[in-house]
Formats: sequence, C-alpha cells, structure tokens
Amino acid sequence: MKPCVESRLFGELANGEPVMEFTLDNGRGMLLSVLDYGCIIRSWRVLARHRPPLDFVLGFDTMLEYERDTAYFGAVVGRFANRIAGGRYARDGRVVQLTQNEGENHLHGGRRGFHKQSWQGHASADNDAARISLCRLSRDGEEGYPGNLLVMITYELTTSGELRCSCQAVSDQPTPVSISQHSYFNLAGEGDILGHELWLDAAHYLPVGAGLLPTGQVREVENTPFDFRRKRRIGSALAEADAQLALARGYDHNFVLAGGSGPQACLADPASGRQMEIYTDCPGLQFYSGNYLDGALGGKGRDFTRHAGLCLEPQHFPDAPNQPGFPDAFCGPGVPYSASTRYVIDRWR
Repeated sequence: MKPCVESRLFGELANGEPVMEFTLDNGRGMLLSVLDYGCIIRSWRVLARHRPPLDFVLGFDTMLEYERDTAYFGAVVGRFANRIAGGRYARDGRVVQLTQNEGENHLHGGRRGFHKQSWQGHASADNDAARISLCRLSRDGEEGYPGNLLVMITYELTTSGELRCSCQAVSDQPTPVSISQHSYFNLAGEGDILGHELWLDAAHYLPVGAGLLPTGQVREVENTPFDFRRKRRIGSALAEADAQLALARGYDHNFVLAGGSGPQACLADPASGRQMEIYTDCPGLQFYSGNYLDGALGGKGRDFTRHAGLCLEPQHFPDAPNQPGFPDAFCGPGVPYSASTRYVIDRWR
C-alpha cells in the first residue's frame, strides 16, 4: 500500500468554524492524525493484527476539549515558544509589550498563540511519504508581536516510520520567532513514563529562577541531576533531582544541544524495547516531565495523571529576546526563520 492522506470533519469551534482532521498513512501500518486547528498532532498510531492500536502521544477525543485545553496537547506553539520575562523585550530602542498570559510573563505565544488558531491545510503523498502543510498569516500586533509573519508548518510521515516536522516563516519587521512542537510522548501507550529512559546530547543546561525563567547562566550538567549524557531512568532522575535540589515539581528546563551529526535526544521504553530518536537543528530542547498533569484531563480511554507523558520540545532558548548571551532568535526582512526536527521510532512494527 502506498502512502496516502485522508481527511474528515473532526468538529466545530464554539463560533461554528469547522475543524478538519488529516490522517497521514505511511502505507505500512503507521498513522499520524493532525488537526488544522493549532497544527495539533492528535494521535501517532501503529496498527497491529493481534493487539489494539498503539498511540505514542496523548490527546483528546473532542474539539471542545482542545478548544479549552491549557496544557498545549500536541500543538505547535509560537510565535515564541516558552517564556519571555515580563512579557516584554527591547530592540532598536523600542520596548515591545506582549500578552502576559502566565502571571506577568508571556508563555508559548500568548493567550491565542499559534495553538489557538485555525490554519489552512494542503495534503499530498508520493511513494515515500504522506504529508500535510499548514499555513497562516500572523498579522502585525497579534498577541503584541510586531510584523506580519507568514508561517508554514509541514508534517511528513515516511514509509520507514520517520516523522519529519519543518517550520518556515518570513516577516516584514524584526520579530522574535521560536516555533516548537508540544506533543506529550509515551512510548508504551499507557501508564506513566517513569520507567522510560532518556538520553540528551547536552553538556549544559539553563538554570531557572522565579517563574521558571532562565537566569541567563549556562551551567554544566556534570555531577548534577541534569546530566542525561548516559541513558537514565526518568523516575530515578526525578528522585535525584528532588533529593538534591528539592525539584519536587520535576523537570521543565531547557538543555543546550551539542549540535552533533547524530541524534540530539533518545527516549526509550525498556519494557517494549521501543525507542525514539530526535534529530533537530534547534539550539535548545525543553524537557518537561509532565509535572502538572493531575488526572483532570483525559482522552483515548485513559486519564492523564502526573507523568502520563513527557514533552521534548526543540526550540530557541527561553527569554532569548532579553538575554544577549543567548543565540539570536529574531526573524525579519532578509532573515527568514526555519527549523527542522525528525522523530525516528525503532521497533514500531
């Protein structure tokens, strides 16, 4: 069977606007379902003859749940992923005030960032992959950001089972841009991720202060609970972090990727032997261990309790517009934005 894409009406927003679901089929038993609302990855499933479908990501069953969601399940977040201190930054002698949607700070693009917007989808397929490209114009002033930003997000599911996510954007004014994918992964498809193992190609991380904002320092991970340069069981790492740093809420930190040619991250489920490698050209990766899931949300026949899934979000450094020592994160005339990430799952068949 060749790769193909099917579409259906998933539901309607409160204003009556329809939301479509595009299901990418790689022709070999792997399916990726994407909404044209928030560029949300609703499911990433593997079909098997003798067992129920296995879904690698957490997601909801109805459009109402996605419209009400504040945990960014499966969504693309932007214009700027993560936090900007005070919801403001200064550039070229001008102070720009963004929406303050997490206390005094700006988080994941604001109240109605990319995750709460409708996108225009175009699907295609060939012998090697099925894909969906989603586009929208983020207009000047949206959530306080300057400039008209034209954005395209493309998901591609290959016959080998590789998920490719690419982001491209152009702007007519300088504007901070860091677009990230916010799926919650669980390679077992059930239970929690405490038995999963994580490896990161990162010798440094960004310590945080109040409001989980980076302090501006870049610290070595060696001899700290942030050292994932060898695969570590997540439950053990969380226990060590709590014992040493009183990090009872778990991880929600950005790691400085080494930028080598190999994978930048690897998540493994020893019970099944399944693992996912992540390759990205982004300078940082946010590891969020699902600390604030409390069972109030659920979908696909399960409740999302604490650590039901984790996020590995390739992105620019948090608060980069206010931190001159961090890599530049501005897009503008003659300076387009692009980011590419590949997710490769082993032993999925």
